[in-house]
Amino acid sequence: GPNGAGKSTLFNAILGKFLPDAGSILLDGEDITYEKDYKRALNIGCLYQNPLRGTAPNMTIEENLALAYTRKSTHHFFAVNKKDSAYFRELLATLDLGLEDRMKTKMGLLSGGQRQAAALLMATIARPKLLLLDEPTSGLDPVIRDEVLDLFSEFTRDESRSVLISSHIVSDLEKLCDYIAFLHKGKLLLCEEKDALLEKYGMIHCAPETLQSFASGVVIGKKPSPYGAEAIVKRAMLPAGY
Repeated sequence: GPNGAGKSTLFNAILGKFLPDAGSILLDGEDITYEKDYKRALNIGCLYQNPLRGTAPNMTIEENLALAYTRKSTHHFFAVNKKDSAYFRELLATLDLGLEDRMKTKMGLLSGGQRQAAALLMATIARPKLLLLDEPTSGLDPVIRDEVLDLFSEFTRDESRSVLISSHIVSDLEKLCDYIAFLHKGKLLLCEEKDALLEKYGMIHCAPETLQSFASGVVIGKKPSPYGAEAIVKRAMLPAGY
């Protein structure tokens, strides 16, 4: 959805930042609408568009990770659990942004890409059931972005885990998502399987008069340009040859 559609509002409601006006929030079949305890916090991870949000900029990466994992202050993250320490090393190797040598560096002193990577580590280190991602690949170069998307895909191979991602990068959504939802002015206009959407709808570029020649109901939406027009159409209703 466009800016102001309600994406961040949805995320904040899921995280318990405020109570929804109506409806309920179910996580793994359990109603968590009014639940704000540590159990909920550890079952939901979040990566914000601003990677410093939800972190302590004057604390080191290691200290922030410890807080994210244990919800209490500790200065030796790697002693928490050997298995998770190995998982953490695997994440570091995937991101490959030099974070391993910067564990003692304060979050506020990192580069933009390193902040994003460190925030990603904090969101995933406790292996939450639900991972909320708000523009998670912004600030990352294309190679690292593909690796991060692969990491998210691997995360959801466990069917008990899910990812809810908000992104304007359509290729990211196409690579990662099973379902696509579209929000507009706080309303859910569309929620459907990605493969079904790709099969049902298509995008064409043609002259405006060509669009006018199509039967009623073929064109779902259109946008004129100096070079013709582009339109979303129903594939099954297109004339032969398109």
